[in-house]
Amino acid sequence: MYTPLRDFLRTETGSAAVLLTATLAALIWANAAPGTYTSFWHAHISIHVSSASVALDLREWVNSGLMTLFFFVVGLETRREFDMGELRERKRLTLPLLAGISGMLVPVAIYLAFNAGHDSAHGWGTAISTDTAFALGMLAVFGTRLPRGLRVFILTVSVVDDFVVLAVIAIAYSEHVNAVALGVALGIFAVVLLVRAAGVAGGVVYGVLAVAVWVGLLKSGVDPVVTGLAMGLLTYAYPASRSDLERASGLFRLFREQPTPELERSLRAGLATAISPNARLQRIYHPWSSYVIVPVFALANAGIALSGDELSRAFGSPITLGIIVGYLVGKPVGTLAASTLTTWLSRGRLRPPVGWGATAVGGTISAVGFTVALLISALVFEGDRLSEAKIGILVVLIGSFAVTWLLTWVINRLPRPLRIRTLLGKAESVIDLSVPVDPAHDHVRGPLDAHVTLVEYGDFECPYCGLAEPVIRELLVDDGDIRYVWRHLPLIDVHPNAQLAAEASEAAGAQGRFWEMHDLLLVHQGDLLPVDLLRYAEEVGLDTERFHRDLREHEGADRVAEDVDSADMSGVSGTPTFFVNGRRHHGAYDISGLSAAVRAARERSGLLRP
Repeated sequence: MYTPLRDFLRTETGSAAVLLTATLAALIWANAAPGTYTSFWHAHISIHVSSASVALDLREWVNSGLMTLFFFVVGLETRREFDMGELRERKRLTLPLLAGISGMLVPVAIYLAFNAGHDSAHGWGTAISTDTAFALGMLAVFGTRLPRGLRVFILTVSVVDDFVVLAVIAIAYSEHVNAVALGVALGIFAVVLLVRAAGVAGGVVYGVLAVAVWVGLLKSGVDPVVTGLAMGLLTYAYPASRSDLERASGLFRLFREQPTPELERSLRAGLATAISPNARLQRIYHPWSSYVIVPVFALANAGIALSGDELSRAFGSPITLGIIVGYLVGKPVGTLAASTLTTWLSRGRLRPPVGWGATAVGGTISAVGFTVALLISALVFEGDRLSEAKIGILVVLIGSFAVTWLLTWVINRLPRPLRIRTLLGKAESVIDLSVPVDPAHDHVRGPLDAHVTLVEYGDFECPYCGLAEPVIRELLVDDGDIRYVWRHLPLIDVHPNAQLAAEASEAAGAQGRFWEMHDLLLVHQGDLLPVDLLRYAEEVGLDTERFHRDLREHEGADRVAEDVDSADMSGVSGTPTFFVNGRRHHGAYDISGLSAAVRAARERSGLLRP
């Protein structure tokens, strides 16, 4: 059932709003009742299993426990990009990697410049970390103004940042690392790799081993949240294969005929194996991460008591100034400098996935430092210096949002051609369509020289293809700069008449009437028996004897098989599946969803053409 609340919570902007609300609530709580705020989050909770125990205060359980699940989701999303998204072309990883490192080195240099000659210089680690939770939340707020590729760029930079920062904590700020516990944790993680290599698919096994790694790292003195990131990066992502879906369809038919508990378990297992573990786990944990874990983290950590004296003292402190300038200037400068230098040295072979304006926005968003910055400041400072560091971190949080808003406001005031170039850049997109469109071979409707090519893999008996057909027609009428291509993907395991219908359209195509037959078949999806096909042949004015002969001898079967093979090579397993200028469309296929995809493709096409 549709409700405004459900629609709100489905959006990333909704999760960012919840995060912002939690942050404001923490500030109000900490300043209105500082005693209760501190005592609540310092309450100790311990877990005992036999003679072993883990005892942490409530804030530590949030920062080291719940946030492990957040970083698990980050790892899952990054792995999905490695396997199925922009980063499956490994060369695209180089520039975000360098940008991430540069975006840490420049802030550190700025912090050290402000604190030269002071013993506070050893707190340089407070100026290096991007808060992934706040960065992705901020990106959700500004997401409608920015290209999708920026999310991948920021995500990759953040993952690089997370690994480097956790190494910094372990090496530079962990005074008492327990080598034995660390060795045990690494040994258990090696077992995880062996179990994965052996093809073990049980989630419980990995869950138990991940908890053991987490406890080992905690006991060693190393921040255990890296466990979530590592486990997420190990979780495969892949599109559902047609063979797995056909097997699931067969299991469903068996269960429909005999609804026994045994077949129900087999059906559940078959459905589960058809979807990648990465997709299943993201579906489970992403809502909890966005709407529970990250807001609770903000509530536990954003409560900083503020007063006029503390603020005036802080803004004269090299610690506060080093953190503020390091983040708000160093992060964007480091990110842009690395991107520009890499593009120049590679002679344009390596470019950011977005334009320079969007890359600059990525730099200002990555300037939001919070979680690890607070953690490191608590490790190296105390008393007034700790308050000064926290105030600097809070100012950075607010300043990053303000600078990002200002930059996006300026970009959106640019003339449209310049704005598009600034946001999208000149990097070539990853092409998902394995077999390019060949106007001499494919079935094409619309101008051959159109800027946008929309390819649909369809099934004449598929009801969703029937629902998409009027959307395609409206799109072709409203926009004359699209060429539409139909490719066959008859799902014979669920649509028994789809193969013959596809061959009928090819038999009609042999007489120059493909599109007329195509339209009739989609209008009459429930009537695709041979006698119906012969009637449609008469309606479109075909030579019925030739049509009947071609249908009887399966003259079009090879042509249909070619389309099916191209679908398999492109990872297509269901219908309808759309590709817009070679990129797979993952959104809705209503008029607004497809129109937005077409509009974005046209803008990029016009930008990249000489």
